[in-house]
Amino acid sequence: MIEKALSGSRGYWVWLCFLLLLTALGFLMYLRQWDIGLGVTGLSRNISWGLYIANFTFFVGVAASAVMVVLPYYLHDAKVFGKITVLGEFLAVGAVIMSVLFVFVDLGQPARVLNVLLYPSPTSLLFWDMIVLNGYLALNLLVGWASLDAEHKAEPPARWVKPLVLISIPWAISIHTVTAFIYSGLGARPFWLTALLAPRFLSSAFASGPALLIMMALILKKFTRFDAGREAIQKVAHIVTYGLLITLFFFLVEVFTVFYSAMPAHEEHFVYLLFGLAGKSDLVPWIWSSLILTVVALALLINPATRRNESLLFFACIATFVAIWIDKGLGLIVPGFSPSPLGEITLYAPTAPEILITAGVWALGFLVISVLYKTVIGVRQER
Repeated sequence: MIEKALSGSRGYWVWLCFLLLLTALGFLMYLRQWDIGLGVTGLSRNISWGLYIANFTFFVGVAASAVMVVLPYYLHDAKVFGKITVLGEFLAVGAVIMSVLFVFVDLGQPARVLNVLLYPSPTSLLFWDMIVLNGYLALNLLVGWASLDAEHKAEPPARWVKPLVLISIPWAISIHTVTAFIYSGLGARPFWLTALLAPRFLSSAFASGPALLIMMALILKKFTRFDAGREAIQKVAHIVTYGLLITLFFFLVEVFTVFYSAMPAHEEHFVYLLFGLAGKSDLVPWIWSSLILTVVALALLINPATRRNESLLFFACIATFVAIWIDKGLGLIVPGFSPSPLGEITLYAPTAPEILITAGVWALGFLVISVLYKTVIGVRQER
């Protein structure tokens, strides 16, 4: 079936060439980082995680969100999700690939990846994160491809597909839970030291991932003959709405707990993030932009009239996607490191090579998604 991705319109090939160009540019910058080291990035002794790990965390959530269309379709026989489920599974494939690559580039030297394989440590959360991510990648690729192949042959999926689907549902929850535990298990970082972090990760994932899925479905509807169905898109929009509401609620609960308890070790991180601290307010515009976008997206999604308008729905999904990217990016990583345990505030800003490497990873991930989606469209048009 993959041959269906080798034919397409001029616009399709221009898009693929653009992604390949960005990927190549990112790879060239990565070679420079490999040669010089992580000194080409904006990372420092005090802030050792930055743009790479921020995107890793975000795309793990996007990958996990595939369960929100897989579960109703396979478990509750919700036929309305029939056309969009395979899009969600293949979106998860691209998201996991990006997540793994962001860890890869963050390690600096590629050989360090082998340490996890050669010297496995069951007590390490990074070890378990590697297992659940690669396992989830295999599950989504196998289930998505087998389902599409069965549709291509006009026959029911093989019997072994259903057990894999059942396994993938709790597995999706596990990949983002383990990611959250990597943060919340660090006792010296009070900003992350909360049992609410894993639920916050999952709720935000169930907003950002489906929002991206809606955007992809609407783009496919506009530029191809593939239509996931208005009812399916509206159902997924409901999922985005609830996910965003719960995410905002969890954030407000965290803010109340921190400021009402007034524990300095916890409070100063939120003060720095929301209002600035000791004259340093570099994150304030970002986090307030995220909050404003969240409120705007909720206003559009809660109102049935605006939610049913596909143009406004598309904008609401963009707002949701950007808001959560900021919240799980700069709004999560930097305040965890700054102020440091000694009270030192260190500023962080991604460098040009860091941004280009990040863009290259995004491009490669969306290249994979584009090829898989083109295969889906080819099969559906043939049917």
